Amino acid sequence: MSGAGTPAVQTAGAPRGRIDKRRAIVDAAFTVFAREGYAQAGVDVIAAEAGVAKATVYNHFGDKETLLRQTIADHSDRALARNMAAVERLTGDGPDLRAMLEEVGGQLLRCYVDDASWALRRLLSAEIGQFPDLIDIVQGRAADRVLQALADRLGRLSLAGRLRTADPLLAAEHLSALLTGTMDTRARLGTRPLPDAELTAMTRAAVDTFLRAFAAEPVAPGPPPD
Repeated sequence: MSGAGTPAVQTAGAPRGRIDKRRAIVDAAFTVFAREGYAQAGVDVIAAEAGVAKATVYNHFGDKETLLRQTIADHSDRALARNMAAVERLTGDGPDLRAMLEEVGGQLLRCYVDDASWALRRLLSAEIGQFPDLIDIVQGRAADRVLQALADRLGRLSLAGRLRTADPLLAAEHLSALLTGTMDTRARLGTRPLPDAELTAMTRAAVDTFLRAFAAEPVAPGPPPD
């Protein structure tokens, strides 16, 4: 069942032992849902993967649908933390704007292509037809917040005279698209590992194009790929 009557995602605190069991269940659910799909994923299989009793899963989450939503929410939160750690490195302090954007852009790109992120996107794509609200969980808890944080940093650079944009959110959308736009095809939806050199080259090309559009002053082309 899905739609307006869906249960709220849990956020309340809990004692340490309960949190540890909950984390184990969520991790196991993510593995099983990603491997078998929601319809084929049995709660007994998830419980065995987590090393807990089947009743424990129901005690924590109530039903399998709630568990799916909580699993998506938790892994969105983890993706948010990884991406925000990268965005926070984008400051106005560094003398070399290109190098700073390449460092941050490279970290964001590597977040996009890590195993957990691919698994989350594949799971979302597989189940969104039955549970269309899952995209709202991912967007609200991770993607939109990362994009807004990136826009805030780019806006600060614009105010400092280092970038030229009247719409930092649009600039952030452009940078994100330049970094990740070809990754699904290049990585075959995560089934083809991407060499680090390829990721570095893609980051440099993305930043070079971004600076040509948004730098406050004309910029020289970046170095050619190694």
